Amino acid sequence: MSQPAAPSHQAAAPSDALVFFGATGDLAFKQIIPSLQSLIRRGKLDIPIIGVAKAGWNLEQMQARVKESLQAHSKIDPKALDKFLSLLCYIDGDYRDVETFKSLKQKLGGAKRPLHYLAIPPSFFGTVVEGLAKAGCAADARVVVEKPFGRDLASARALNATLQSVFPEESIFRIDHYLGKEPSQNLLYFRFANPILEPVWNRLHIASIQITMAESFGVKGRGKFYEEAGAIRDVIQNHMLQVAALLTMDAPVRPDPAAIRGERTRLFEGVRTMSASDVVRGQFRGYRSEDGVATDSTVETYAAVRLWIDTLRWSGVPILIRAGKCLPETSTEVMVFFKRPPPTAFGDGGKLGANNFRFRLSPDVVIGMGARAKKPGEGMDGEAIELIAKDETPDEMPPYERLLGDAANGDSELFASQSNVEEAWRIVDPILGDASPVHQYDPGTWGPAEASRLTEGFEAWHAPAAHGANA
Repeated sequence: MSQPAAPSHQAAAPSDALVFFGATGDLAFKQIIPSLQSLIRRGKLDIPIIGVAKAGWNLEQMQARVKESLQAHSKIDPKALDKFLSLLCYIDGDYRDVETFKSLKQKLGGAKRPLHYLAIPPSFFGTVVEGLAKAGCAADARVVVEKPFGRDLASARALNATLQSVFPEESIFRIDHYLGKEPSQNLLYFRFANPILEPVWNRLHIASIQITMAESFGVKGRGKFYEEAGAIRDVIQNHMLQVAALLTMDAPVRPDPAAIRGERTRLFEGVRTMSASDVVRGQFRGYRSEDGVATDSTVETYAAVRLWIDTLRWSGVPILIRAGKCLPETSTEVMVFFKRPPPTAFGDGGKLGANNFRFRLSPDVVIGMGARAKKPGEGMDGEAIELIAKDETPDEMPPYERLLGDAANGDSELFASQSNVEEAWRIVDPILGDASPVHQYDPGTWGPAEASRLTEGFEAWHAPAAHGANA
């Protein structure tokens, strides 16, 4: 069920302190610290920053960690770094210790609207939000939480109940960094800013939609994490479903966060709950030899799924999604295939391919339209061509920087709501775990051959090519 409308972001007051739990962790090191420096450099962040962790560190060691992070994952801007360090405080304390939160209350001083970023395992969410509430640090505050938002529908509901026991829904910001990516936002803009698309963006003209998120590498030593996740929980339930929503949702009735989030959720409500026949799972050969992986693991490193949206606009149009590791390329690409034309006066009806739109989201950004044109010569023979509408380098502003800034300003447009998260789990819940067999595939291939079953009757799987070219 959709949530009540949240206040418009134009009316939201900015946060006046930023607290990040898990300050010495991997996420802070790779993403949060570089994003904070960028926000300071752009003049968009000038409030106290308080790191909290249990590492036995002092402020000087935390400051050294900040410099190390910037050297490894960004570039030190001397002026911005000086400002960053002047704003930074550090609390070394256990999340289960009431003294940790008393120290935080003291550091917050007169802050009235702090932003608490929980860059910690979900198992600590309840402990931390309870500590914040008891110490008086939660009133009028906002909280940011990282995916995964649970492991299934039941655990997601329990997690949301924990968060909402302290914070109202409009103060909870669930990060899915795919929503903060510039190319993802452009999907929505491109669709609704070009009125020539709306008349054909439906089941009458579109035959199928494909989304591929390919990674050419394996689990990179994160075998223990991946054993708990797998491809469906790691990227399909969140990133890929959000991209599917941006491609298929209706236009929001108002240009505000509540309306946009509401349309994404409304789209999910129309998606049929998947069954085992809608998924093909794969595991690359060699995965079971990775550190932290069981020798008899059946966790998928590849998943291909087929969605059906039971709405007037999309009935009968399959949304095909696949994501996997050790595939031939690292890229994320969307293909929208239009229906094939009837035989033409040129006698090549049986050979004609479908028109298509191609949205390449990473590592480079491309918007292309597949069409046919006449080959030079006397005959009326055609060939497939692609008109490139846009071709550029990736995001200027990394998604974490964008999302941190939005959360600090109370703008929830690019965050997932409770109902959105729970609907996404409802869609995939029956295919989690060993609901279907896992098929082995060789590294460097496009996954198990069994995945072709999902595309029968429609365009075969599109293989993204290197360097943004069409395959």
